[in-house]
Amino acid sequence: MKAIYKTLILSAGVIYFTSCSDFLDQNSPSEMNDETVFNNTYYTNLALNKVYGDLTQDQTYSSFLPIVCGLNTDCELVDGLGVDASNTSNERGCMNYNCSPGWSRLANVWDAMYKLIENTNLVIEGVEASPLLNPSEDTSEARALKKTMLCYRAEAKTLRAMVYLDLIRLFGDIPFKMERSQSDLSNAYLGKTDRDEIMDSLITDLEEIIPDLPWAGEDGYTTEHVTRGYAHGLLANIALTRAGFAIREKAKEGYIEGENSDPVYPTQRCDDETRAKMYKLAEQHLAAVINSMKHSLTTSVEEYWRQMNVCELQTVQPENLFEIPMMLNKSGELGYTVGFRVSGASSYFGLKGNSSGKLKLTAPYFWSFDHSGKDTRRNITCALSEFSTDKDTKAFRETLSGNKPFSIYCGKWDYRMMAGNTSWLEAVRAGDASAKICSGINVVKMRYPHVLLMYAEAVYENYKTESAQGVDVDGNVCVMTAKDALLAVHKRAYADADKAVGEAFIEKVIADKGFMGAIMDENAWELAGEGVRKFDLIRWNELSNKIDEFKEAYKECVNLADQAGGYPSKVYYKYKTTAVYADQEIDMNSINWYEKPSSTSGFESKDFWGKELNDSKGQEQLTINLPSISSGLNKEVKNRYLLPIASTTISTSNGNLYNSYGYAN
Repeated sequence: MKAIYKTLILSAGVIYFTSCSDFLDQNSPSEMNDETVFNNTYYTNLALNKVYGDLTQDQTYSSFLPIVCGLNTDCELVDGLGVDASNTSNERGCMNYNCSPGWSRLANVWDAMYKLIENTNLVIEGVEASPLLNPSEDTSEARALKKTMLCYRAEAKTLRAMVYLDLIRLFGDIPFKMERSQSDLSNAYLGKTDRDEIMDSLITDLEEIIPDLPWAGEDGYTTEHVTRGYAHGLLANIALTRAGFAIREKAKEGYIEGENSDPVYPTQRCDDETRAKMYKLAEQHLAAVINSMKHSLTTSVEEYWRQMNVCELQTVQPENLFEIPMMLNKSGELGYTVGFRVSGASSYFGLKGNSSGKLKLTAPYFWSFDHSGKDTRRNITCALSEFSTDKDTKAFRETLSGNKPFSIYCGKWDYRMMAGNTSWLEAVRAGDASAKICSGINVVKMRYPHVLLMYAEAVYENYKTESAQGVDVDGNVCVMTAKDALLAVHKRAYADADKAVGEAFIEKVIADKGFMGAIMDENAWELAGEGVRKFDLIRWNELSNKIDEFKEAYKECVNLADQAGGYPSKVYYKYKTTAVYADQEIDMNSINWYEKPSSTSGFESKDFWGKELNDSKGQEQLTINLPSISSGLNKEVKNRYLLPIASTTISTSNGNLYNSYGYAN
């Protein structure tokens, strides 16, 4: 896979990607200098496509960013329990907040992300120096060329802002460079810049270039490119992050300290005036997306995930604001490294299966969904079964996971849905037992439900009522109230006949937890597994608290095993009379998770989460696995969710970089 990524600088050529999902089909034209490249929209586009292509690397947005870095939360866990959770040299320990600067992957991610930034800087400077921005004659052709070049610059600036935000989320204060590296290396070795200064600069940058971007569906742009909607949404996300809490290298004067704050490395947010300004910015830019009517919710949750799994790109009012284009058998870990588990060889899915256990969900998360069973997201998101080969009968069959409360697969990416993509299915069936077939499923950086939930939060914060309507960047009143936005996300998860049930449920959540509490819950139900929740919990200063709540909820439901509100010690189910994707498939509609059937005749059974209460093997889940989860978050430094800078990165920084938050160099 590495062979397809060619490291090139513009002085040695540019990389060409044929179109959208073909960004990885790379060809290098003859050598050209900057003047040649940026005096031509065609070659400028190739230089920009180099940036898009680098987004598909494992150490950027194919694997690490969408799958690993969003762990751990109250509902999303890395596959590291017990002693594995203390392993400081891989993600099993590091994403349990037990990380060492010697973890080799840290330097790889750092280098790959800063390479992306360098390449965006090359494009931005090249465009800004281009004679196409200052034509000698005012003709329609000259104006069209200028518009195109400004659009390319805007795309590069938006991508740069996206990468910087993700680096801030991972490492905190970082080096900040808005120009290309000089040949004499005079600007190559930089120290850290305060993250708030970086975010302020990114916001200013985005405000300037948003008008230069088309909306999705305009000028031939799809959501596989940066568009105006994503730039609005990204700016809002940066503003909310700027307004929120973060662990700091030292206390900042005028900032407000939060709960669970370390005495040396405090968790603080900005002053109230700055916070209000940031929330207003978020409101305006999110309202702009909503009022544009360029994006909307897909008709059902099932249909959205079916389209994602078969790589079907929405082109009319797409739900996604920006999705990084992957390519079958070349990039894309979704469905392979995370997703419904398919273990071993079969005639259905080839000789390899997948390795989908990196990201897991939790029993309390599953239990938090509406117990009416009408919320379709529960069964789509939480895969409590897997396909595997029976060791005795050799049948390829579906089995329930049993008493594995912290090892629920994330079913948003599912071989059964992916089978609708005939190209993918043919590829996995043709592969040998060692073949890793990259799914080609796009990585979504932002989708419309997240816009709606951020909007609901911003408007509620600004006006202190759920019935308020926001105002967009042009001063137009938004078509939705804060509550409208929340209800739209929640009720979409219910079939038409069940929407009243969905509305009644979320109204009860609002009554019990308040409007902001309902937003936090909805954030989990809608976005779990997508690399979003962790960073929202951090800015709300709820990460540690929500992890504690999930642990207490698990213990409570175990202690109530087989009673009202408690986990079942045994689950009863039936197999379907006909199967499509395996020799035997479970009829999930036969399962009542919350009550034992009146008669168990004709049912199969499986020990389940409630079995832990009287586990004869020593209650491993309660006594070993549960305490190990996120065990490093408050161990040495309170709320230490950030990763350290790699030791190798520090050693090659000419003394400019160092670790904070109690990490060694």
